[in-house]
Amino acid sequence: MSKPIRLVCLLVILIVTSQFEWRQPLVDLDAPTTISLKQQQISDREEAVKDKIIISQERHIQNLNELVRSLQLQLLQCKGDNGTKNATKTFHSNKQFIEVERKQILQG
Repeated sequence: MSKPIRLVCLLVILIVTSQFEWRQPLVDLDAPTTISLKQQQISDREEAVKDKIIISQERHIQNLNELVRSLQLQLLQCKGDNGTKNATKTFHSNKQFIEVERKQILQG
């Protein structure tokens, strides 16, 4: 190859490679807003899920509180029934004791 052809080839190679370096990559100017919008949507969804979880837990707590109240009422009823049974037993025991004492006094 002659010198002028080499120089032309070298010049073409330099021009082509310099074009690649000089070109700025295309930047989407809407990208930051799109990313922030997506992040906001994700944040909103997470917040909605958290709210649903909290509401579900509150309902569960209310159900448990109702169950506790019901069990407390049942316990009071059982105590009342037990107290009545104990009072009845005590009354019968006292009555029997008094009759035994009477018999002993009458026999004595």
